[in-house]
Amino acid sequence: MSMLQDKLTKLVPAYQESIKTFAKTHGEKVIGSVTVGALLGGQRGIKSLLCDTSEVPADAGLIVRGIPIMDLMDKLPEEVMWLLFTGEMPTAAELKDLQTDLEKRRQVPDFVWGAMEALPKDSHPMAVFNLLILALERDSVFRRRYNEGMNKDEYWKAALDDSLTLIARIPEIAAGVYRWRYDLGPRIAPKAGLDWAANYAHMMGVEDKDGGFTRLMRLYMVLHTDHESGNVSAHTCHCVASALSDPYYAVSAGLNGLAGPLHGLANQEVLKWLLDVLEKFQGNPTDEQLDVFARETLNSGRVVPGYGHAVLRVVDPRFTAFLEFGKKECPNAPVFKLAEQVFRVVPEILKGIQKIKDPWPNVDSISGSLLHHYGVTQPRYYTVMFGVSRAIGMCSQIVMSRAWGEPIQRPKSINFAALSKLAEA
Repeated sequence: MSMLQDKLTKLVPAYQESIKTFAKTHGEKVIGSVTVGALLGGQRGIKSLLCDTSEVPADAGLIVRGIPIMDLMDKLPEEVMWLLFTGEMPTAAELKDLQTDLEKRRQVPDFVWGAMEALPKDSHPMAVFNLLILALERDSVFRRRYNEGMNKDEYWKAALDDSLTLIARIPEIAAGVYRWRYDLGPRIAPKAGLDWAANYAHMMGVEDKDGGFTRLMRLYMVLHTDHESGNVSAHTCHCVASALSDPYYAVSAGLNGLAGPLHGLANQEVLKWLLDVLEKFQGNPTDEQLDVFARETLNSGRVVPGYGHAVLRVVDPRFTAFLEFGKKECPNAPVFKLAEQVFRVVPEILKGIQKIKDPWPNVDSISGSLLHHYGVTQPRYYTVMFGVSRAIGMCSQIVMSRAWGEPIQRPKSINFAALSKLAEA
């Protein structure tokens, strides 16, 4: 048994008991109301999910297990992974044990690569990535043990087993998709002794003379791990897993949601806009030129991509983390400089538009500029990188849900005629 499995074995019983006791004591209490506007507006703001791994207060941004994301900037993804699963930062021994466990699990079966190579070469990288995760389901411990009659109290252990294997293998799968899809040469094997994110950078094969890309990957993987459970990818994963579908089914489903242009594809839309600006002005524009270009974008009925957020009403702290990284690592890179310049110019424009509630940048407004600087110039691949990180958060939420025995998710729907009667009454 790994130290993470042992740790959770000690923590889960108390967590299960606290949920059961709380449900008995407070089960009938009302925690909110549903307005017609919220129902018709994508269920925005309706409190209907339990998520202990992270929260996103509108005035603060991402908080992981009580720790603001900015305080985790210098941590490894494995450390944040331990934090998500247990609520505590790992000791040096616990971190080493987790890294050793992931290294033991990371061998990707050959049939997965066979499935990839059977696909058309012009397939979207996100579709290939999600399909290969689903292919891993063949070896699901959860499904096998469920079919054997596993006790409900053991569900979380089998879900954890699958989750650890999936997290261990996902960087090599993502890197393999990158090299195959863009004809960058044969797959690169993982390297012993490298941490999880450094190995991902290594297997992608991106030139990294000074280690900047590896440092970016560590930060990128930390910043995108989790974002509570109401976003499309986490919510979809959560819903599918509630049917006791194993983590491979659930994470693949969640990542299909991440592939939408209103979710994980956003940073490639930002990069396209930034590159259009650079092309129009044959380099970085003046603030005045950028102001005019941004207003032209808005007046044409489009948005300045990367600005505004469904939840936040402040600058996304993940944006700030990337901004600080760029200022330190590549302050003169043209695309990064432009992203930084947009941050100075665009919010002042948006503040004057009455209907815009949040004029501030989110993480997507800058992440693509840094990836582009380090040579990852295939924006359709960016969502795969997002998915590598987000799988950690989705898996931690699956394990927590199975630990407390969450039932299948089954909200009630209502037709428009009935809704109209309720509203009129």
